[in-house]
Amino acid sequence: MARFSIKRYLPRSLYGRAALILLVPIITIQLVVSFAFIQRLYEDVTAQMTQNISVELQLLLDVIEEAEGEEVARVQVLQTAKALDMIATLPGGQVEARVGFADLSGKAIRETLAEQFDTLLAVDLVSIDKTVQASLGTSKGVLDVSFSRRRVAATNPHQLLVLMLFTAILMTIISYLFLRNQIRPIRRLARAAEAFGKGRNEPYHPSGATEVRSAGSAFLNMRARIERQIEQRTLMLSGVSHDLRTPLTRLKLGLSMQPDSNDTQDLIGDVDEMERLIEAFLDFSKADALEELEETDPVSLLKDLVANAQRAGKAVEIVGGLPKQVTMKLRPLSLQRAIENLINNAVRYGSKAQVEVAVLETALRISVEDNGPGIPAAQREQAVKAFSRLDASRNQNAGSGVGLGLAIAADVARSHGGTLRLGDSKELGGLKAELVLPR
Repeated sequence: MARFSIKRYLPRSLYGRAALILLVPIITIQLVVSFAFIQRLYEDVTAQMTQNISVELQLLLDVIEEAEGEEVARVQVLQTAKALDMIATLPGGQVEARVGFADLSGKAIRETLAEQFDTLLAVDLVSIDKTVQASLGTSKGVLDVSFSRRRVAATNPHQLLVLMLFTAILMTIISYLFLRNQIRPIRRLARAAEAFGKGRNEPYHPSGATEVRSAGSAFLNMRARIERQIEQRTLMLSGVSHDLRTPLTRLKLGLSMQPDSNDTQDLIGDVDEMERLIEAFLDFSKADALEELEETDPVSLLKDLVANAQRAGKAVEIVGGLPKQVTMKLRPLSLQRAIENLINNAVRYGSKAQVEVAVLETALRISVEDNGPGIPAAQREQAVKAFSRLDASRNQNAGSGVGLGLAIAADVARSHGGTLRLGDSKELGGLKAELVLPR
């Protein structure tokens, strides 16, 4: 049985949560104050004012009871009611009991009058606007009395509620503007971090509160350290690979001058393999090079790469058709290197490969599938690491390699803020490598 969790209904963004923290206390205070206001003004004050006018109503009843006849009672009660700013009718016809459904003060008036007078017959607060009509039983007939409602209820009570609402809205707007200014530096920091994750250096200067400035400074220091490490690694790999070419060239030249024999051919093969390893090292170092982003059509780039592979005799084809032209900010050389590695891996460990490209709403997905032995799910995370060789699961007869093909593709994907996903090919039964880049 699933447990109820309030977290799924809460805002996920910092701005939404901060707004919620701001609005909940304001709304709560408004509800509490409004309830206390209604309780005090509409009930207690109304009841007290009704008790005051009950004294005047009692005076009318006493005048009627002390009169020696109905006619004398009628004349005296009319005079007394006029002096009390009321309208009295004796005998009356008894008003209809009517109180509005949402009339809180009206209910308080009726209940208070009922407590004060056992002979109360009915109270009408609806028939005549802003007028209270009451019928009371006397020994000389029914007494109908009407008087202004202002005498028993506070005038314009809504003004306080309107003032409270206006003040709450004003303070909410002011808090919203202040909150937006406080969150803006956090958003700027998030955009700078996201851009750096995609390989772009967006200008950023720490601003805002002290804590946000501290986080911004830490981000700038981290970005600088990462850039230095990438630069040092690139220079080291490039330097080592470049320096090895000269002695290898001399060694290859010396071997070519030796008498042709099986041993000589084996040594030349080893030198060629070392040259291929050096090329792989250079490609790996270039994967982290700070190539500038530029507007690129990845569909056209992929089409050219597949055509070049087919001219080289590789069994590669595009399936699913090509989408319409799309332009994205990419590093074309790095992307080309990554796709070439995926295609080379596919035809190296299998006899044919299929390439598919899909332009999604928020991402570009390039899939390369082969009919080789694939990679077990437990070893896929290890397969994308540099210098990782999984010859036991792949075709060892296809060549040794250095284990940098998938690592280069993964690094290129990460430099664009994307990812490299490995899975099983449903069509060919081998490995499926998906290069996903955000748009």
